[in-house]
Amino acid sequence: MALTIEQVRSKSAAKLSGLLPCVKAATEALIDRSFAAGIPIVITQGLRTIAEQDALYAQGRSKPGNVVTNARGGYSNHNFGVAIDFALLTNDGRSVSWDTKLDGNRDGRADWNEVVALAKALGFTWGGDWKTFLDMPHFEMTFGIKTAQYRAGKQPTQAQTDAVLTLIAKLNEGDDEVKVDKANVVINGCKAKDGVIIDGSVYVPLREVAEKLGAVIAWDNVSKTAVVKTKGGAV
Repeated sequence: MALTIEQVRSKSAAKLSGLLPCVKAATEALIDRSFAAGIPIVITQGLRTIAEQDALYAQGRSKPGNVVTNARGGYSNHNFGVAIDFALLTNDGRSVSWDTKLDGNRDGRADWNEVVALAKALGFTWGGDWKTFLDMPHFEMTFGIKTAQYRAGKQPTQAQTDAVLTLIAKLNEGDDEVKVDKANVVINGCKAKDGVIIDGSVYVPLREVAEKLGAVIAWDNVSKTAVVKTKGGAV
């Protein structure tokens, strides 16, 4: 008997716990949109604790098994709720597959590549695009924040998380033509990190703008407030 969308969602529910809310919403959208394309998937990894990451890092080194990660605890985006891993589900839901060439929906394209395309449209980056240590089941949405910065308490800005939720809403409305394009950003004559264009607006990490303007930015994780200060005072 074929799986229902409710059954597919339930198989991943536990792994979504602890993800950043907008990353969780994007993951839920990925599950739904993949199912609509005839490709049931399951999320096999979401948030990992530091201890879990250290145990995984030990595999193939100090413990039996193959090496599956180069990241120690605290050095993986999984440790901060912004990364997921997936696998393909059989139509009866009894087993999973990591076969990147499988064409289960028989549309002439590999199911794996179709899921990757859907994930990228939602704003995820794919481990299969990495230049070294390819991680084919891996998606992440880091918002330009490095693991060292996450360890120090930095979080995505409200504008960044809102942009993800806006994109999901548009896709859910059936607007499949929504695209997230890169934008070149120059601040005071200096090239900054690329921004993204959504609905005609350019979104740039607040820290990038502040630092290029010689300002200092602080993040209050309790009140979820970003404070930018210039030499002359607060902005």
